[in-house]
Amino acid sequence: MFSVTEIRDFEMFSLSHIVTLILFLITFFALIYYRKTLQPYKKTIKWVLFSMLLLSEVSLHLWLIVTKQWDVSNLPIQLCSISTFLALFLFLKRNDKVFNLLFFIGIFPPILSMVTPEIGYHFPHFRFIKYFLHHSAIPLAVLYFILFEGYRVPKKAILYSYVCVNIIAVPVFFLNQQLDTNFFYLASPTDSKTILSFLGSGIMYYINLEIIAIFVFIITYIPMGMLQRRKRENG
Repeated sequence: MFSVTEIRDFEMFSLSHIVTLILFLITFFALIYYRKTLQPYKKTIKWVLFSMLLLSEVSLHLWLIVTKQWDVSNLPIQLCSISTFLALFLFLKRNDKVFNLLFFIGIFPPILSMVTPEIGYHFPHFRFIKYFLHHSAIPLAVLYFILFEGYRVPKKAILYSYVCVNIIAVPVFFLNQQLDTNFFYLASPTDSKTILSFLGSGIMYYINLEIIAIFVFIITYIPMGMLQRRKRENG
């Protein structure tokens, strides 16, 4: 389960992969459907998600260190790690601007990462379980903040968050060049076959990345916009 060399036969859309995705979707929509029934358990849900995020991030680095695999490429600078830190912060302190950014980078990117994962290990390896628990906990945390903490996102936050991500990406881009890393996947697409593999290469890769990013931000906002419009109409 914790071996470096064993269970390295992950297959996309295998039974374990599909079951994992289904379990995530059931949990996601169950939180929405039973949101009123679950109100008394708000604190429990909060600390379960907090623990999942924290343990996922910490356990990965411990495993990498113990198995002597840790290097600078494992620094927690990927988008999902940043989403994790933003969510952990929000569990401890309310901040609308931080949530605005988390909202746009913490729903679709982790879900897309689960659909086309960059992972070599198959179930029941630790890396498989950690990967999907971690990437599930991020959008579930965003949903928790909306359903149980009453967070809402203004339309202008689309541009604000898009600019923030690009500002963060600038030093990350140069850090990649210095460390020969691929944080934010700004150096190249993933090694395994994911959606980034279809974005081309060179300057076109970055242009397509920017287009995909703003498109994802707009799509992400649509349900939030509908929620707020319905609330206004209902007075």
